[in-house]
Amino acid sequence: MSAIFRDFYPWLKLLIERRRRFLVGALLVLTTLMAGLALLGLSGWFITASSLTGIALALGIPARLDVYVPGGGIRFFTLLRTTARYFERLYNHNTVLTLLADLRYRVFGYLTRLDDARLHGERASDWLSRLTADIDTLDNFYLRILVPPVVALFGIIAISLFVAIWLPSVALLMAVTLGLLLIIATLFSAAWGFSHGYQQVVDQQTLRRHVVDQLQASAELMSYQSDDWHRLLIAQHEQQAFSTQRCLGRKTAWVNGLVSAGSGLMVVAVLWLASMVFIQQAVSGPILVMVVLIALGANEALINLSASFMKLGASYAAVRRLNTISDVEPAVTSSSHIPATEAFSIRASGLSLAYPHTLQPALSSLHFQLPAGKRAVITGSSGAGKSSLGSLLMGRLKPTEGELKVGGISPYQLSSADRARHFAMLTQHVDLFDATIAENLRIADPTANDEALWEVISAVALDSWVQQLSNGLATTVGERGQQLSGGQARRLALARLMLCNPQVVILDEPFASVDAATAAYIATSLDRWLADRTVIYFVHQVDSPTLLSGIEYRWHLDAGKLTQGVI
Repeated sequence: MSAIFRDFYPWLKLLIERRRRFLVGALLVLTTLMAGLALLGLSGWFITASSLTGIALALGIPARLDVYVPGGGIRFFTLLRTTARYFERLYNHNTVLTLLADLRYRVFGYLTRLDDARLHGERASDWLSRLTADIDTLDNFYLRILVPPVVALFGIIAISLFVAIWLPSVALLMAVTLGLLLIIATLFSAAWGFSHGYQQVVDQQTLRRHVVDQLQASAELMSYQSDDWHRLLIAQHEQQAFSTQRCLGRKTAWVNGLVSAGSGLMVVAVLWLASMVFIQQAVSGPILVMVVLIALGANEALINLSASFMKLGASYAAVRRLNTISDVEPAVTSSSHIPATEAFSIRASGLSLAYPHTLQPALSSLHFQLPAGKRAVITGSSGAGKSSLGSLLMGRLKPTEGELKVGGISPYQLSSADRARHFAMLTQHVDLFDATIAENLRIADPTANDEALWEVISAVALDSWVQQLSNGLATTVGERGQQLSGGQARRLALARLMLCNPQVVILDEPFASVDAATAAYIATSLDRWLADRTVIYFVHQVDSPTLLSGIEYRWHLDAGKLTQGVI
C-alpha cells in the first residue's frame, strides 16, 4: 500500500495546486446529491401528507395542510438539482481537462530531458501512448476516484444526522449499512479488481504496439511472408484484452449487485424499524415515508463507485509508466556556460559512443579539431555514425569515452537554453507542427516580424510559392507538414533555422529533395548566413563541390571511425 501511495504521490500533489477548484467541484457534487435526496424525501412527505389530509377531510375530521411551503421547496430542490448537476459537469470536466493538459505539458517536459539514446530506446508509439492514453487514464483517477467517495461519505453523515432528528435507531442503521457499502464499493472493489485493471492497461498497450507495427511494417511483413503470423498474434492479444475486460466487467457487476442488494435490504430494514416506531405513534406517516424514500435514494451516492474503483489498477499502471519518465535524471549534468569571450571551436579527443545493448560502438576513438568560424564536411554512408556525432555535438548524448569540447565546454553539460542559443542543427527528419507557416517559423524566434519571415523564406527559394498561396504566411502546413512536399518541408525547416543566431551550425543533407538550380540558390544564401559561424556539413557524398563553399576541413566517417577525406 505504501508503494502504491508513493507512486501516486507526485500526481496527488497537483491537487494541492488546484485544491480550490476541486473543493468547489466536490461541493457541487454534494449539492447535486443532497438536492436529489431532499427532492425525493420532500415529495414523498408532501404526497403522503396531502393524502392523509384529504382522507381526514373526507371523513369529516378537521385537518389543514400548508401546501405552499412544501410545494415551493419541491420546486426549489428541482431547480437546484438541475442547475447544480449542469454546473457540476461543466466545472469538474473543465477542471480535469485543464489538469490533463497541464499533465501533458509536464510529461512532454520530462521527455525533453531524455537524451537521444533513451528516446530511441523505445518506440515513438510508446511515447505517444504515455502522452495520450496514460494521461487520459488519470481522468478516471481524478474525476471518479478522488471526489465521489468523499462526497458519498459527507452525504452519508448528512443523511444520518437528518434522519436522527426523528428516528435515531434508523439513522444508526443507515449510517452503519451505508458505511459498509461505501467500503465495499471503494476499498473492496479496488483490491478485487486491481490486478485486472492493471493488466487491462498492459493489454491495451501491447495490442496498440502490435497494431502500429502491422501498419508501419506491412511491406516487410508481406515480403517475409509473416503477415498472417503477425495478424494471428494481434488476434491473440485482442482476445486476451477482451478476456481481461470481461473479467473486470463481471467483477464490477458482482459488486454493483452486492451494493444494490445491501441497499435494498437496508430499505426493508428501515421500513420495518420505522413502522415499529410508527405503530407506537412516535412518528407521523409522512415522516416515515420521507425516511424510507431517502434511504432508497441514498444508493445513488454509491452505485457508480465500484466501476471507478475497479479501474484503480489501470490508473496505477498508467502512473507507473509515467513515473519511469519523471524519475529520469536530466541529461544536463551541470549548469556550465560558455564564456562570452570564448571562441566556438570544436575539439574531439578519443571520442567514442556505444548505445546500450549493442555489440559494436556507434563511434570509436574519434580525433578531430575544427577552429572557430571554419567549415567542415563529414561524408559517410547511412549508418556510419553521422547522426550520432550530431547528437553528441548538440549535447543530446554523452560520450561513452573520450571528450568532446565546444567552446571549451562539453555540450551535454550545457543547459537546454544555452544549447538552443548557441547551437542549431538541421536534421534529416523534419519536425513541422499542424500550424501556419508563420507559426512554424516563429518557433525559432517568437519576436520575428513578417519582414524577417519573408527574408528567410526568400533565402530558401520558397517566396514565390508562398506568395501564390491564398493565405500566404497564414497557410496551415498540416500535421507533420503533410500539406507540403518533402522538399518544401525541408526548406521551411531550414528557413526556421536561419531565424536563429547560433554560433555552431550542423547541417545534415541540407540540399536533399531539391533540384540543382534551387540547391545552388540555397547554397549562396547559406554561404552569406554562415559567415563567421562554426559549421559542419553531414552528407553521404559530395556530388557538387560548388554547393559547399568555404570548406577547409574534410573528413570521412565509416563504421564509426573518422579518417581524412577528399572532396
